[in-house]
Amino acid sequence: MADFILEIGIEEMPARFVPRLGLDIKDIFSSLLEEKMIDNASVETYATPRRLTVFVKDMAAVQRKVEEEVSGPPARIAYDADGNPTKALTGFVKSQGIALEDVYTLETDKGDYLAAKKTVGGGETIDILPEICVTAIKKLSFPKKMKWGNLDFAFGRPLRWLLCLFGTDVVEFEMAGMPSGRQTYGHRVMGAGPWEVASADDYFDVIKEKSSVIISPEARGEHVRKEGDKLASELKGSVVWKDSLLEEVSNLVELPVPIIGNFDESFLELPKEVLLTSMESHQKCFGIQKEDGELLPHFLCTLNLVPTDVELVRKGWEKVLRARLEDGRFFWKNDLKTDFDTWLDKLDNVVFLGPLGSMGDKSRRMERLAALIAGKTDASLQTEMARAGRLAKADLVSEMVNEFDKLQGKMGGIYASKCGEDDVVCKALYEQYLPAGPESPVPSTLGGVIVSMSDKADTLVGCFGLNKIPTGANDTYALRRAALGIVRMIIQYDLRVDILEIMDMAFEGYSKDIKWKLEKSELLEKLGEFISNRLRAYFTGKGYETRVVDAALGAGYRDVTALKARVEALAEFAKADGFEQAVLTFKRAANIIKKQGSEQGVSLTGGFEVDKLEEAQEKELATKLDETAARFEELWENDEFSKLFAILGELRPYVDDFFDNVMVICEDKGLRMNRLNLLKALVDRLSRLADFGALQV
Repeated sequence: MADFILEIGIEEMPARFVPRLGLDIKDIFSSLLEEKMIDNASVETYATPRRLTVFVKDMAAVQRKVEEEVSGPPARIAYDADGNPTKALTGFVKSQGIALEDVYTLETDKGDYLAAKKTVGGGETIDILPEICVTAIKKLSFPKKMKWGNLDFAFGRPLRWLLCLFGTDVVEFEMAGMPSGRQTYGHRVMGAGPWEVASADDYFDVIKEKSSVIISPEARGEHVRKEGDKLASELKGSVVWKDSLLEEVSNLVELPVPIIGNFDESFLELPKEVLLTSMESHQKCFGIQKEDGELLPHFLCTLNLVPTDVELVRKGWEKVLRARLEDGRFFWKNDLKTDFDTWLDKLDNVVFLGPLGSMGDKSRRMERLAALIAGKTDASLQTEMARAGRLAKADLVSEMVNEFDKLQGKMGGIYASKCGEDDVVCKALYEQYLPAGPESPVPSTLGGVIVSMSDKADTLVGCFGLNKIPTGANDTYALRRAALGIVRMIIQYDLRVDILEIMDMAFEGYSKDIKWKLEKSELLEKLGEFISNRLRAYFTGKGYETRVVDAALGAGYRDVTALKARVEALAEFAKADGFEQAVLTFKRAANIIKKQGSEQGVSLTGGFEVDKLEEAQEKELATKLDETAARFEELWENDEFSKLFAILGELRPYVDDFFDNVMVICEDKGLRMNRLNLLKALVDRLSRLADFGALQV
């Protein structure tokens, strides 16, 4: 056994490519080693902007040997009339690399076939590795590839060197006209090289000691964090860490060197959000804050070398950031001179989405819809929510948001506060775009939830009405995210609203002049299916069984809060002893009603006459249904679904006795209908809790 190293040297790769490449090459290389039956202790990969590295610990020098049975042509065509081997037999022997005497007849269901056992594997690893390396490199995917020179080869960035060693031996192959070898190159300034690597075991020492490269992205990130915290503490502050930015910075450099920069205290008059956005988005820097969360006039930047003159470098960073902050201050002061009415007028000239009118039209629809949703959740907020809905999109035409689009909504809340708007309105504006994704937090206030729901519902209805429905991976208008966001907000705040009614209200807010591609009924039907699918994905993503989620959804999804409680209760019910048999019992009842009712065109009401019941078992079932009816309704009103499923447990023995002893489809039509209505009464109660037909057992 020996260690193996492959290093792919490249021109600087965009930071967004780097993490994915490290993961991809690990999966690809691991799969290829398994496919080629080459044993190893572990596969580790590392990625920097200038190199991708695969390190395999204790790689076997020889492939595993495996004996396998291979089948060939039918035995009936193996020999000719004279008993000589046919071309079918000789071809099989030749293709498998076996001797004629190794062939035997294998009996199968389809007849007798030729077969043989052969040993595969056992090849020298160093002879197989070139193919693995070439295949792994070619399999790497990029958002965009490029070609260079006259080469007929495409990659994310031009290749610059290939190091490949198995133990002390070079694994020889060629890519893009470049041969592999034992040379590596280091940091462009701090350890350029080239450096000879004697063996795979020596690679990491060479990279660290001579090349001045921190090869692990996790180690680079931890180094930035550790040094950043140390530098900030010397200023009696702390770094405003942002994980996504830290990852990006870690993949922009090979030798991270954090330093502190400073800016003029006068810029602290700007909102914290503006200062941080200027630092983070444009300069890839982190803010420094005091214990109370207020910013200090300092920032943390990360160099990619140890500078000979730190002060000169620091001044360069400060100069660039100052220009950005000057722009921000200019926009801030200009915006403060403008009132919301001016911005609202400008919204009428900003297109929302083709036939759906302007952003001004959208803000008026949101004004109406936010008030209606408030009426369903907290009527005391209707006036404030109407105001928030109307102002929600005003900051889109502000100078600040025009420059820093990531601040939309946030700046609206800040400007509203400066203009003396109600605090509820300001917070709602600030949080209106939350949640921005599956991992993003929901708004911290009910007002933020209401405005966010208004915005998302308006967009969903508008896009569905124009038949712009997501298909496959295509979701141009982020409608899946919008629907999931509404679901998450309803669940987080335990809102008792009808999610499809909200969509209906949103539709009614649109102008009657819009030429819809879908009629309202079809629009709401498709939107309902779409929301149902999002709910399915949400709950299965939380770890609930698919069949449990489908059964709960089958009983209705419009009250999302109740649906969540039903899913939880049904999941617990599914763990109880006898659950599988209970499902079969209740499914049988549902199937009978379906087959004898709707499929036969027979109207079943669930109303049965007790005095027409003949058998003891049907009378007992009717009595039990009657006894539990009031308790069922009380528990239903209080959303006590676990206890409701317990009632089903009580009913089950009576239903089993009914099926064991009562002929439902009897000759007497009146008696048959009465028994069917008895079952219908049972099924109607069951269907409020779950669609037992979806619970496959």
